[in-house]
Amino acid sequence: MKLMLAPMEGVVDHLMREMLTQIGGFDLCVTEFVRVVDQLLPKKVFYRFCPELKEGGVTKSGTPVRVQLLGQEPDWLAENAVRAIELGSHGLDLNFGCPAKTVNKSKGGAVLLQEPETLYRIVKKVRDAVVNEQPVTAKMRLGFNDKTLAIENAQALAEAGASHLVIHARTKVEGYNPPAYWDWIAKIKQYVDVPIIANGEIWTAEDALRCQEESQCQDLMLGRGALAVPNLAQVIRGEQNKMPWSEVIELLIHYSGYEIYGDKGIYYPNRIKQWMRYINLQYPEARELYLQIRTQRCPDTIVNILRAQI
Repeated sequence: MKLMLAPMEGVVDHLMREMLTQIGGFDLCVTEFVRVVDQLLPKKVFYRFCPELKEGGVTKSGTPVRVQLLGQEPDWLAENAVRAIELGSHGLDLNFGCPAKTVNKSKGGAVLLQEPETLYRIVKKVRDAVVNEQPVTAKMRLGFNDKTLAIENAQALAEAGASHLVIHARTKVEGYNPPAYWDWIAKIKQYVDVPIIANGEIWTAEDALRCQEESQCQDLMLGRGALAVPNLAQVIRGEQNKMPWSEVIELLIHYSGYEIYGDKGIYYPNRIKQWMRYINLQYPEARELYLQIRTQRCPDTIVNILRAQI
């Protein structure tokens, strides 16, 4: 079984990747998407989204990191894919799953699931441009408004040369509302001959097992569940029990030190609150703590509230 850490815009940055991979259990991380419009992006953009490129493309614990691109222009995506690989990305991922309205309005992410031929052209161009030994992968949802094109989209991506597909088992319209339709992934598997990784609504080891059974996929990608239970990958592997609340508090404090003194320190209050919303889903103890920090804007005040929990 391979477990991958999902790309989550504004949440899973390099600091979160470093922390979660230190806990262990992940075989690969995928970055937040790098938006490509009509130019070859400067190297500094790739380093901003993926500082691990300066360290061989791996986190400090040695977990490989793959750059993800989002866009609609095959030629520009191909040029930027080559640059990402040259800088040290472990393969290249393409985003056809982002449900954000602002992204979809600019014809990126899940909106392209209405155009199987565009998916094919993008992946084919990128696959032809990237050296053969480097994987070109794609992340998709089951569709945009509905699942009518789910199989056709997957076939287009596979036939264009995608090394594997990650399928989030919901449409764009379904967003992140439960349930995830893992059985649809099993349907798609009957029509494509590339490996598929299942994604969506995996919060516990029991969820992971049911997802594997219903999707008929051994490999999984973890997103929100890995934020809600920071050692979820190790729990799924049967290596650890769910992290105790006391250790979650220590992790929050540790993360605070990363964020406040890192290059994105101004975003710390919003990021810690966003993370706490996920933790609140799996730890009842988190609710009172979240209420305490929800209205705070001063990083030092938030950290003092966290330290008071020890």
